[in-house]
Amino acid sequence: MCLVCQQALAGERMLRVPNSLLKLPRVLLKLPRVLLSHKHRALSILIFVLVSLAYLTLHWRIAEDSCSSGLHDPPGPFSCAHSVPFPLPHAGEPPPAGGNVFFVETSERAAPGYLFSCSVESAARTHPGTRVVVLLRGLAKGNASLPKHWAFSLLSCFPNVEIRPLDLPELFSGTPLKKWYLWPLRRWEPYFLPVLSDACRIVLMWKFGGIYLDTDFIVLRNLQNLTNSLGIQSEDELNGAFLSFKPKHKFMELCMKDFVKNYNGWIWGHQGPDLLTRVFKKWCPIRTIRSMSCRGVRALAPEAVYPIPWQDWKKLFKATSASELHKLLKNTYAVHIWNQMSHRTRLEIPSQALLAQLYSQFCPATYAKMKQDSQERSRLAK
Repeated sequence: MCLVCQQALAGERMLRVPNSLLKLPRVLLKLPRVLLSHKHRALSILIFVLVSLAYLTLHWRIAEDSCSSGLHDPPGPFSCAHSVPFPLPHAGEPPPAGGNVFFVETSERAAPGYLFSCSVESAARTHPGTRVVVLLRGLAKGNASLPKHWAFSLLSCFPNVEIRPLDLPELFSGTPLKKWYLWPLRRWEPYFLPVLSDACRIVLMWKFGGIYLDTDFIVLRNLQNLTNSLGIQSEDELNGAFLSFKPKHKFMELCMKDFVKNYNGWIWGHQGPDLLTRVFKKWCPIRTIRSMSCRGVRALAPEAVYPIPWQDWKKLFKATSASELHKLLKNTYAVHIWNQMSHRTRLEIPSQALLAQLYSQFCPATYAKMKQDSQERSRLAK
């Protein structure tokens, strides 16, 4: 982790630790005696301690991820003039039947990094006649102005990109997930943000249809012919980082019902890949998932949207020849970057690393910004 990030994180921890937690060791030492004489009071103290620790763990995890993911890159000026040479739809041309492309950020961060910018830019370029809707929980509802940050300036250059606040009560209204979301202690669960993201994507697909993408995808070509589809990420497991469905589809309705009926927010992936795998196996019904179409829903082969397995994520940072790149991407629509594993790895710009080549070809405006910032850091380091 960079020194500046470490200092900032340390300072934030010192500022945010409640005074009562500074006395935590003494409280814990007294617990045995209190438990014997004041059971109700001891239970209250224990609940307070556990809740406070859960809050700090979640708060520190978010702060560390923000720092290490490049979310605090310098704002810097950005010009649209030479950055967005892609075709726009002709006047009077009907909108595409595939619906919008959706991205969602469920944390309250409002300072996107390079990968976020590349994901949205690559989707905008490959879907020039389609609205690319970016929903940010960190934007205030009713506030028309975006935060001053280079990524928002860059993405605003694309006329088909719309950045809006993520209104969670409105999104979940009229669905089985409304009651789930409104439970007051929900935010204390250890994987609340990933689970919230899982909830948002299935509700978006059910309510509006279209395409959903995680913000760590690089889109290589138009995805709109992959209707009612999701991808196989590994043997016998689906992933919801890419979803494409028509609105009010029965499969998404079943996903919403399973989300609530079999809810467990304490197991990583239970509401995400595990949920989609459970529902698809019942939908068919089958015991083992393979590349197939079943009752109008397609399970896409891994090379379609997950050509690099999560176990091989380091391959993204290794040099790749042009022929290897062409072979790899021959049958690929988008590449998942597995940011959960890769976000702490430094990407050299420029380089022949696979990820650097994907940036340069499919999000050239973001790549230009990366090179500019890299050159500026090198200059300041001298």
